[in-house]
Amino acid sequence: MTAHGGQARTSDEERAAEEERAVQQALAIVGHQPQTAHSPPERSGGTAQPDRSGERSPADRADETDRAPATDRAPATDRAPATDRAPATDRAAGMNRADKTGRAGGTGRANGTGPASSTTSAKPGVRTGRPAQAALAPDSPASPQAHRTRAAAWEGARSLAERLGRSAPPAAHRLPLDRALGHVLAEAVFALTDLPPFDTSAMDGWVVAGPGPWTVGEGEGLLAGRGSTEPLPDGHALRIATGARLPADATAVIRSEHAHCDAAKGLLHPSREVVPGQDIRPRGQECRSGDELLPVGTVATPPVLGLAAAAGYDALVAVPRPRVEVFVLGDELLSAGLPREGLIRDALGPMMAPWLRALGAEVADPRRLGDDAEALRNALVSSDADLILTTGGTAAGPVDHVHPVLAEIGAELLIDGVAVRPGHPMLLARLPKGGPCLVGLPGNPLAAVSGLLTLAEPLLRGMAGRYTQSRYRAPVHEEVHGHPHDTRLIPVVHRDDSVMPLHYNGPAMLRGIAAADGLAVVPPGGVRSGTEVEILDLPWASASPWTEGCFT
Repeated sequence: MTAHGGQARTSDEERAAEEERAVQQALAIVGHQPQTAHSPPERSGGTAQPDRSGERSPADRADETDRAPATDRAPATDRAPATDRAPATDRAAGMNRADKTGRAGGTGRANGTGPASSTTSAKPGVRTGRPAQAALAPDSPASPQAHRTRAAAWEGARSLAERLGRSAPPAAHRLPLDRALGHVLAEAVFALTDLPPFDTSAMDGWVVAGPGPWTVGEGEGLLAGRGSTEPLPDGHALRIATGARLPADATAVIRSEHAHCDAAKGLLHPSREVVPGQDIRPRGQECRSGDELLPVGTVATPPVLGLAAAAGYDALVAVPRPRVEVFVLGDELLSAGLPREGLIRDALGPMMAPWLRALGAEVADPRRLGDDAEALRNALVSSDADLILTTGGTAAGPVDHVHPVLAEIGAELLIDGVAVRPGHPMLLARLPKGGPCLVGLPGNPLAAVSGLLTLAEPLLRGMAGRYTQSRYRAPVHEEVHGHPHDTRLIPVVHRDDSVMPLHYNGPAMLRGIAAADGLAVVPPGGVRSGTEVEILDLPWASASPWTEGCFT
C-alpha cells in the first residue's frame, strides 16, 4: 500500500508540473517571448510512464458522455453512446495535422490520395509542431494516447483562460451613467459629498423642537427641495415632507399618524413617546465626503448607477465591454422551421449571443458560415473583435475546418482539447500579429455550453476586469456517475441545501441545461449522494423561479 500511495503522489506531482509548464508556455506565447514549438512536455525525471489512456473498462465503454463525435455536429436527436469518443486523428502540438487526414495545407478534403511523406511541409508564417508520422506510434502526436497526454486538465484550462484575459491591462474610458450599465469600474468611486448632504426628514409628519405640546406654525410647512432653513424655536412644530431639509435646532420628526393636532388651540399633541432624533436622517449617515463607495472591479448594476448619481457623479470610468463575434459553422443547420431531410435547427446561434451578453460582452449578431474553409479564413483575418467564438468544426471530420484554417493563418494553439465531458474537443487559440483570442466550441449544444463555461467565460472575465468568481460547493442529492478519466459537468438545480442532477444531460441535449441554475463539477469516477462538489452558477440563476417540471 505504501509503494502504491507513493506512486500515486508522484503521478499527481508530474501531472501538476506538466500543467504548470503548459500554462507558462501559453502565456509566453501571448507575451511574444521566444518559445519552442508546442511539443508535449516531457515528464519529470526523464522516465516515461506507461500510458494506459487507450485502455477501456466496461464502465468507460458504457459511459454516455465518453466519446467524441467523428464530426462535430449536433443531430436532430441525441447520438448513441458512441458519439463522444476522441477522434483517432489528433492535432499535432503546433497546429499541423498528420497527412493521414488527406488535407493539403489544412484545406483539402480527405480523398485517400494524400502525400505519403512522413513530414508535413509548413506554409510560410505557420508555426510548426512535430513532423507527422507515417504510422501512428503509441507516442505519435496523432495517436489517441498522445491526445490524452496533451489534453489540458479542466481546472488548468480555466485558469489559463482567465490569466490570458488578464495578460494585457484593460483600457478605460469615461461613460455617462446612462451608458455604463454592465461595465466594470476601472476607477474607484469616492463620495463627492456627505450622504445625505444635510439633515432630512425620513417621514411625512411634523418636525418639532423641544418638549411638547407644540405650537403649530402656519403655512404649508417644509417640502423636499423647498422651505426655510431658519431655526425652529423650542415648543414649535411645522409640517414636513419626506426628504425635506430640517430646520436648525429641530429635536425630532413625528409621523403624521403618531400625533393629533388641536386646530382650535393650535397645538400638536403626540400619541406616543417622542425620542430625540427619531425619523431624522442625519447628515453623513450613509457616507462622508471622500469615503470609498465602490472599488475597482465593481460591475455597474442599476443600484451602482443610482449610488454614483447620489454621490454626485455624472459619468464613470469603466473598462470597455469585450467585443465578441460568433461564427456558426455547419451546412446542416437551419435558421427557421422544423428539421427536415437531414437538416437540423441551429440551437447555438440563438443561445450564444444572449449568454455572452449576460457575461458582460458586447456581441454582434452571429454569422453563419457553413462548412466553408475560405469563408472561415476570411472572417477570422478580418475580425476586429476582442474574442471570436466558433461553434462546431473542432473535431477531425472531413468538413471540420477550424484546426486547418488556424494553422494556415499562423495562429498559436494554446489549448487543444480539455479533459472534460461533454465538450473535450474545445480549443483556445491566439490569432497572429496581436490578433484576437479564439475559442472553438464543439457543435453539440451541451458540449458547447461546457466549452463556453470552461474557456470563454473566464477569458471574458479577465478581459472585462471582473473579479474572480467566488467558488462554492454543495452536496449532491443523489449519486452521480463520472467519467473514468475526465471531469464531468452536469446540469443541476438547487433544492434547499443541496443540488439535484437533472436528466437529459447528453452532449447533444439542451433539455437539462434549460431547467438548470448551475452545473456541478463532477471529478473522475463520480461521487456518491451527499458528496460536496463545486458548482458553476449560470448568469441568470437568480432571475427566474426555476422548477424541475418535466425536466427530471
